Amino acid sequence: MKKIIRIGFILLLLAFFAGGTAYYFIYWPNIQVKDKGIIYIQKGDSFETVLTTLQSKGYVENVYTLRKVADWKKYPAYIKSGRYRIQNGMSNNALVNLLRSGNQEAVNFTFHNVRTFQQLAGLVSHQLEMDSLAFLQTVQNPEISRELGFSQENFKAMFIPNTYQLYWNITPRDFVYKMAGEYKKFWNTARREKAAQAGLSPEEVIILASIVEEETIKPEEYPIIAGVYINRLKKDIPLAACPTLKYAWGDFTLQRILTKHTEIDSPYNTYKYLGLPPGPVRLPSIPVIDAVLNYQKHDYLFFCAKSDFSGGHHFSRTLRQHNQYARQYHEALNKKRIYQ
Repeated sequence: MKKIIRIGFILLLLAFFAGGTAYYFIYWPNIQVKDKGIIYIQKGDSFETVLTTLQSKGYVENVYTLRKVADWKKYPAYIKSGRYRIQNGMSNNALVNLLRSGNQEAVNFTFHNVRTFQQLAGLVSHQLEMDSLAFLQTVQNPEISRELGFSQENFKAMFIPNTYQLYWNITPRDFVYKMAGEYKKFWNTARREKAAQAGLSPEEVIILASIVEEETIKPEEYPIIAGVYINRLKKDIPLAACPTLKYAWGDFTLQRILTKHTEIDSPYNTYKYLGLPPGPVRLPSIPVIDAVLNYQKHDYLFFCAKSDFSGGHHFSRTLRQHNQYARQYHEALNKKRIYQ
């Protein structure tokens, strides 16, 4: 009888020890975080790569127990890429569950001051896992732009500069469709009604806004310049917008538009062709888009940069008045020896 009791006691001790060990391995805090706790797991990373990342940041106190729990939960077979936030004091179980679930934290992706898809691709590849070439191949696919209701020429109008919450490992296609959804939300009923009142489609508003933003550094001039261009559109007068010529020539450093520049045969040559160009010359910011929708109603048909190079403009109702301001500006350019 005593022997049975002794064996039972030993088994009880072993069970208690095993249970304690299991609890220590699985539930005891094993993660120490002293920074923001962000790690990135790329597509194709192995468990050893993930473990190395965690160790390099000094997050893991006992690597052996983490490795065991990861094996028990078969995490090496279920690694999911993403951007994860690791919390201080996590147990091995909590950490493995987080990484195994793919419950990653979104990134605040921001883009502004972008003229081309190539520039946007650079920002995308810098802030997200996405490859810039894969992004370009997606946005340059005519089937995708057509499916979303755009042409290749005006597709850029769909990408409205702002800050968006995205998953770090979002695919190029999902990124594009996310932007399509944001575009639809942006063009609410009120904005669409204002566009219609101006005689413009949403895409045309953005194309015009892209020109306006290139024209001035002064936000208070946005609605005035928009009003000038809308007046010219209504009167079938060529826009004669310098930013469209710079876009056609692929050179935004041009400070002086010469006759030779106006002779280029391009649909973006608004000196030669009536109406708006086929696409935006940049991705205009929301304040400029709204300035176009709320354009100032006036009878100006011309504007010219001020000769003091302040960034402001003179606005004119007549060509004669405009030519006087233009002459002053050209003389100022000559004094500064700016010839192109």
